[in-house]
Formats: sequence, C-alpha cells, structure tokens
Amino acid sequence: MSRLKDNPINLSIFDGSAVFMNAWRPILWWGALTGFYKPAAQDIAKLDTASLFLYAARSVILVISAQAAIIAGLLAIGADHFDWLSFIGVLIGFVVAHMISNLSNDYFGYASGHDTPDSPRMRYTVHPIASGLLDRRALLTGLAILAMIGLAITIYFVNERGVMALAFAAGGVALLILYDAGPAPLKTIGLGEFAVLLVWGPLMVGGGFAMITGQLSVDAMLASLPYGLGVMTILTGKHIDQMDFDRGRDIRTLPVLIGEAGARRLNIAAIVAIYAIVVILVGLGRLTPFALIVAVATPRAMHAIKLMRKLRPLAPPDGYIGWPLWYHRACLQHNRVFGWAYIGGLAAGAAWHSLASVSG
Repeated sequence: MSRLKDNPINLSIFDGSAVFMNAWRPILWWGALTGFYKPAAQDIAKLDTASLFLYAARSVILVISAQAAIIAGLLAIGADHFDWLSFIGVLIGFVVAHMISNLSNDYFGYASGHDTPDSPRMRYTVHPIASGLLDRRALLTGLAILAMIGLAITIYFVNERGVMALAFAAGGVALLILYDAGPAPLKTIGLGEFAVLLVWGPLMVGGGFAMITGQLSVDAMLASLPYGLGVMTILTGKHIDQMDFDRGRDIRTLPVLIGEAGARRLNIAAIVAIYAIVVILVGLGRLTPFALIVAVATPRAMHAIKLMRKLRPLAPPDGYIGWPLWYHRACLQHNRVFGWAYIGGLAAGAAWHSLASVSG
C-alpha cells in the first residue's frame, strides 16, 4: 500500500468524537467501521495497515452485508435447517463481495473519469486511488486477493449445493460487474437502485438462506424485501445528494431520470413500505409477531422522512460530518437501526420456535 506522507485526513465518527493517531488500534478499526470521514486534520500515514484497508474499502457501509447474512441465518434457524459452517461462509462471502464492489466501483469510477477532484465522492470520504491511499497496482492486488477468497467460498457452496449455488453466484457477479462497468453500467441508466434492492434482498437474504439450508424458501424471499428496500433507500439518498454532479457527467441515476422531488417521494414510500411489509408478513403468519420489534426504529424512519420532505440545505450545519451526503446519511442511520431491530425480532422468533419445539 502506498501511504500519503503529507495529506492530512480527519477520521471522525457519527457522534463527532475524534479518532486520535495514537489510539489503541481496535479503536481505529471501530472508527473505520462506524464513521464518516473527510480530508483535513490527521496524517493518514499514522494509521495501521488494517485501518488503511478498512477506509479504502468504505467499511462503514459493510455492516449492511453482515446484517443480510445474519438475517438469512436467523431465518434458517427458524426453519430448523441451520448449519454453522455454511452460515460463516455466507457471512464472510457477503462482506468480501461488498468490499470487492466498493473497491471496483472506485477503480472504474476513477478510470472512467467520474471520480474527478470536484466530485462528491472525493469530498465525503477517502478515495483509495486519488488520495494516494492505494495505487492502481495495490488496489488490483487487493481485489485479486478478495476475489480468490470469494471464489473459494463459491466453490465450497457449489460443491455443497450444486447448480443452485452456481446460479446465485452468477447472478451476484453479474450485478456486481454490470453496476459500474460494461458499455451501459446499471447506475448510469436508472437501474442501480433496483439492482441494490435485488442484491441485498432476495439475492443475499433469500440466497443466503438457500446456501445455509440447501432449500429455496418463498418465506425467506418475502422476508428479505424490507431489508432490501432499506438498502435501496441508502443508495437512492446518495444519488439524490450528488444528482447535480451526476447530471453534469451524463450519469443517469434514477434521481436524475425522475427528478429530485420524485426521488425523495420514492424514498419516503420505500421507508413506509418497509414497515408495511413487516406488518403484512406477520399478519400472514410468515414472520412471528416478534418481528414487530422493528417499531423501535420508527423514530429514525420519521427523521429520515422529515428530511426528505424538504430540500437539502445549501451548506452543512456546523460540525456536520460527511457533507455533501445528507439524505444518504439519514437513510444509512435508519437502515442500521432497522437492521439490528429486525435481527432482534427474528432472533426472538427463532428462540421461541426452538423452545416450543423442545417443549413440544
């Protein structure tokens, strides 16, 4: 890895507390996993190698893939078909695939000229190539290592689950490549947002369930939709935040195609649909009533909706971290809380099912 000697970086987390250069390393790693960060104030050369890689891979967002794997695992427990080794493979595989997606997105974005010095991408976080954090060779080497890990996990599941595993892997790789590469990347034709819904919903949660249990499940596919919608709102919010830049570069994301007001309304509808689907699935008996614990995330949902009903401010509030991301940050914070609440509800339901099975 190539480290910048003179480019200062400020590494701050959501609550505004600084991550100090001489901090205990796990604190640095936790900051990379939980916070937004932007150029200013801290020398990146003081970070350890693990922290450098975590920042380069935008690890703050990797939690959404970990949550998807955990949701798939809990659904498998509820179906009495849980396997620890398969679950660990799914968890590692999802996080590795997400890291590949983030790094390749930066590589292709930089190579195609989209990630220019004036782009929003360069303002709210550290770009691994443009910042000097990684050179192209180091980035491609890291991608190759991650790809080998992903391939090994894929081979394991193909051996265990057969054609079904191959189909899910092929779908995931295709969407990963088509999102930001190829003659017409999905994000440039207004399909990136729906691709994210498909990936973090049916493909990850539904597919993860299938890899853990060896069975396809309609219930798991339906249960994946609330979480997939939550992740979709994160990306849609990000694309709203940077739509002026995207429009100027002829990057036709969904907000560019339908307009800011339409995109904000779509995101509001998606957040409402998240909770409506959970209630419907509980009513149909496809989720246990414990899933209604997601109600604890409604304050975050209301906050995100409140922001999206209004135009974004022209300048960030004092002390705001992550500008120009505004709607994106609100949706990310909501989905993080919703995801853990959903996991809590599924865990309670799985525990209740296990106890009922033992007592019965």
